[in-house]
Amino acid sequence: MRNTTSRSRVLIWRFWVALASLLLVAGCASTLSARVTSYEKWPANTQGQLYRIVPSASQKNNLEFQTVADMLRAAIGPTGLVEAQAGHTARFDLTINYDNPASQTLVQRYEPYMDGWGFGPAFGGYYGGYGGWGGAMYFAPAYQNVLVEVFKNTLTVVIIDNQNHGAEVYRASAVNVSSSDNLVQAMPYLAQAVFDDFPGNNGQVREVSYKRTR
Repeated sequence: MRNTTSRSRVLIWRFWVALASLLLVAGCASTLSARVTSYEKWPANTQGQLYRIVPSASQKNNLEFQTVADMLRAAIGPTGLVEAQAGHTARFDLTINYDNPASQTLVQRYEPYMDGWGFGPAFGGYYGGYGGWGGAMYFAPAYQNVLVEVFKNTLTVVIIDNQNHGAEVYRASAVNVSSSDNLVQAMPYLAQAVFDDFPGNNGQVREVSYKRTR
């Protein structure tokens, strides 16, 4: 009887853990998190200096790239740089690379009612229980390893200094892992992330989180 009661308490505890986990996932749906890795050797006195976005050969006349570039322009404020207009020489060249390769990974999910069954005290039908005061049949919850597809939304920005022989002075990558193919939706937040706490510390790795607005 004592063993049955202890088992039932464990099952009830697992039920509430699973419920809390579901609520946590639901709450996180309104935010986007990213891991940012940055390297810098940023020169002094760059406020108001000019920059230009330099597309690669494959990015020229590419509407998707132009959209991403506009998102970078909106997020570049913390650098203090100003985009060079036509006919003006830029001190800094900025390059952009982005991708969202798909991969598969094992995720442990809590699956109540799915793994076996047993007998124990009745708790008003919890765990699919049936019975009265004398006992109940229930399906024991379990953790299942499930293979799921994920997308690694990645944005990398590199800035070189033309007044220092083209030396690389800033490099940052922001990575967000998503269960859906949503690179364009994630891009404004990744653009913000690469300039968050600019220029930061060399070799810095940090986690950032933003409230979704769309």
